Amino acid sequence: MKIKSGFELHDVCGEKVVIATGLENIDFSQLISLNESAAYLWENVQGKEFDAALLASLLLQEYEIDEPTATADAQKTIQDWLGCGIIEE
Repeated sequence: MKIKSGFELHDVCGEKVVIATGLENIDFSQLISLNESAAYLWENVQGKEFDAALLASLLLQEYEIDEPTATADAQKTIQDWLGCGIIEE
């Protein structure tokens, strides 16, 4: 998987949001806000191919959680991002 071209993470008034750049990505009906851990993952995979295993590994490096929790969170993050249309397989 990878982040779709034209989506960038920005800090808006202290909140991390994904903003579409380029006319093909603009959808004003949805603002994509990322929590701290999702923003951390985004920053670490931007411009790279990734999968749930890599996201889980990043979560384990950054947070004091167990492997099953990291794996479940990574899979959920991928499903959320796919649902928002901000990543592609």
